[in-house]
Amino acid sequence: MVEDEILTLEEVAKYLRVSERTIYDCAQKGEIPAGKIRTAWRFKKSEIDKWVNDKLTSTNLSPQIHPIDIQSLLSLHRIIFINHSSKRDALLTLAENISAAPQIKNSQELSTEILKREELMSTAIGRGIAIPHVRLSSVTDLVVSIGISRTDIIDFNPLDDEPVRLIFMIAAAQNQHAYYLQTLSWFSTRLKSKQLRDSLLKAETPQQVYDMLTGKSV
Repeated sequence: MVEDEILTLEEVAKYLRVSERTIYDCAQKGEIPAGKIRTAWRFKKSEIDKWVNDKLTSTNLSPQIHPIDIQSLLSLHRIIFINHSSKRDALLTLAENISAAPQIKNSQELSTEILKREELMSTAIGRGIAIPHVRLSSVTDLVVSIGISRTDIIDFNPLDDEPVRLIFMIAAAQNQHAYYLQTLSWFSTRLKSKQLRDSLLKAETPQQVYDMLTGKSV
C-alpha cells in the first residue's frame, strides 16, 4: 500500500484483520482517525498506521471497570420468545419489551433509534446472533432485553449468512460509554460457545435462559 493512500472502510478492516463492523463503530465514536466524504467513511493509511502503533506501544493501561454483574442486568421479564421472520418485527418486539423497564423514559425514541442504527449497519455478529444497541439521553441506566426466536430471521444480513435466532438488545445512557462497550463485549465473548447457543435455542422458559447466561446451568 502507498503510505498516503486513502482507504475504504472495507480495506481498513481487511488491513487490520478485524470486522467491518468494528471499524465502523470506531469511526462513528471518533476512536480511529477517519473522515466522511458524503456518506462514506475514508481513512488515510499513514494515520491508521500511526494509530495502530500508538495502540500497540502504549504503556498506559485502560482504566479498570468493575466486572459486569450479569445477574443484575438480566430480568426474567425481559427474556422473551418470539416468532418473527423479519428483523424489523423482531426489533420492534424487543424494543417494546425493553421499554417496559423503568430505565427507559422514551419508548418511541428507543424504537426509532434502534431501527435507525440497524439501517446504518447490521448488528448481526454471526453464529445466529444479533446485538442491537443504542445509547440515549432518555435512558437512565443500562438495560438488556433478550429474544429467543423460534424461527429464522432471514434479513439481518450477517457476515456469515447464518439466520439470526438470538437477539440481545442493549440500551444505555449517554454517559455509559465504557460500561456499554464492556457489556457488548461480554455477550460477544460468552456467546462464542456453541454449546451455550444451542442450549439457549432449546430453552423453554425465561428462567432457563437466565440460568444459562448466569452460569447456573448449561
